[in-house]
Amino acid sequence: MPRGLFVTFEGLDGSGKSTQLRRLKEWLQAEGHPVTTTRQPGGTRVGDRIRALLLDTRTESLAPFSELGLMFSDRAQSIAEVIEPALQAGHIVLCDRFTDSSEAYQGGGRQLGSQVVRDLHAALCGGLQPDLTLLLLPDFDLSLQRARRRNQRAVAATGKDENRFETESSAFYRRVFDKYQEIAAREPLRVVAIDSNGSIDEVHERVVQVVRGRL
Repeated sequence: MPRGLFVTFEGLDGSGKSTQLRRLKEWLQAEGHPVTTTRQPGGTRVGDRIRALLLDTRTESLAPFSELGLMFSDRAQSIAEVIEPALQAGHIVLCDRFTDSSEAYQGGGRQLGSQVVRDLHAALCGGLQPDLTLLLLPDFDLSLQRARRRNQRAVAATGKDENRFETESSAFYRRVFDKYQEIAAREPLRVVAIDSNGSIDEVHERVVQVVRGRL
């Protein structure tokens, strides 16, 4: 059986990743493709527990390297339990965030640098790379506003607090944004940057156009 296709979605919080991943899944399934979706952190029983720790605003004084280590523990579990089995079964795997997020948020935002992230990826993830990464780049300020409003609504509706990163400064997010652009410039064959300032339908059409070309 042919190996599946590994597609990741990246971008700042509030960039529309989750919505576009869901829309792409629906389109692929309508085209007859088997699809597996997951997210990072989370997506496994172990990963969901790590996610709760990483994103809860009550998690205080977490050292940047501890944060990075937890991200990669989650990622290694996800690869072993979800991603690799699905790829071996010939599925298209859609993942909301992967190692580019660690390079952007911990390498850029936390100022740990790219090399430690890339070294951990080689050691803990077997060097697994996405076949395609869709990097959604909306307006910087608009993206942050969306993320903060969304998470406030989620807390009110579910009581689940996943706002730890949203409390970071605009300077932190500017470093994340700049690092994403650096990654895209470094790996233009894998990373496709998509202006996501348009409507959900307009962005979806751009995503489909890119993915159809890779299929």
